[in-house]
Amino acid sequence: MTDTTTLTGPDFGLDTAALFDLPRPASECRIVVAMSGGVDSSVVAALAADTGAEVIGITLQLYDYGAATGRKGACCAGDDIADARAVADRLGIAHYVFDHESAFREEVVEQFADEYLAGRTPVPCIRCNMGPKFTDLFRMARELGADCLATGHYVRRVETGREGDPHLYRAVDPTRDQSYFLYATTSAQLDYIRFPLGGLPKTKVRELAEAAGLRNAAKPDSQDICFVPDGNYAGIVKKLRPEGGVPGDIVHAASGEVLGTHKGIVHYTVGQRKGLEIGGQAEPLYVIGLDAETREVRVGPKRMLAVESADLIETNAIGEVPSGEQLTAKVRSLAKPVPVTFDGPLGDGAATTIRFVSPEFGVAPGQAAVIYAGERVIGGGWIDATEAVSA
Repeated sequence: MTDTTTLTGPDFGLDTAALFDLPRPASECRIVVAMSGGVDSSVVAALAADTGAEVIGITLQLYDYGAATGRKGACCAGDDIADARAVADRLGIAHYVFDHESAFREEVVEQFADEYLAGRTPVPCIRCNMGPKFTDLFRMARELGADCLATGHYVRRVETGREGDPHLYRAVDPTRDQSYFLYATTSAQLDYIRFPLGGLPKTKVRELAEAAGLRNAAKPDSQDICFVPDGNYAGIVKKLRPEGGVPGDIVHAASGEVLGTHKGIVHYTVGQRKGLEIGGQAEPLYVIGLDAETREVRVGPKRMLAVESADLIETNAIGEVPSGEQLTAKVRSLAKPVPVTFDGPLGDGAATTIRFVSPEFGVAPGQAAVIYAGERVIGGGWIDATEAVSA
């Protein structure tokens, strides 16, 4: 039987009120917590309850793949909603589930399929944060009269800007840092959102879950995009856009020679090596580019992946952009930040160009480029085009 008794207050060994930076005594405040059913957001709810504030948990039902695959760990599956509800019962807090599947499908899933079909490399988790997760949750929390909205993301909100404006920093635990996915956070959102886990290692978070008696304390982390829990991106794209599975030619990017036939461009991304099924070549070949109109997969040696600059669109800036400071950029969530310069303005949707100090590999349209000044996220944008290193 599930323990649904109200939590009486474990000794977390933390100043929980300070984690939420509340504007007045906690007993007078209301905190809305985004609860996915995972251990991270559940611990945030427990920490919020420990402050003495009124806590409301909100779960967005976005895309239920758990029932279809029988696999746990997908952030939007029905089992996760049940876990979120059980945690709320354990903590003695209110919990509401809102059906956002239609909006999520239109704003995230359909766009994911369209980007793949166009030969781009999409990052749906950023789109989700820009739309349903932050925009909609932000509005809901405001409507509920909350003093802040708290999430389980591993990033830090630090008030070091001019006049105390908050800035966004990478998490203390580099293996958990999620700042890449949050570069599009607006100043208004950052003023209102709290990230209590940004200064903690994951091991500590699991210890807190155990201390709070949460049933999902040992729950595995989700490793996949929530609506593709089996990792078969091509499968979901072909289901939504069958034309993505139409065969075409595999062409050498330098010579134009047709080397073989592929089974649909949705099976390939820039930088990919496996799955080309081309033999008899003098050196390993990688996907250099994709042409959606001709359905060509263009391949070449690794040196042809080298990029010297990338054009960004729909840029966002968080706080002031520093001058005279070495900046770095990440073009993939797990990539190491590399030194860059950039031309033009950053923010307010303006277009700009970043230039890599040394050639960068695996940069593709559709990805996001996130720019850092040290540990601080100063913004970023979507990669619209790249320029290869001159021969």
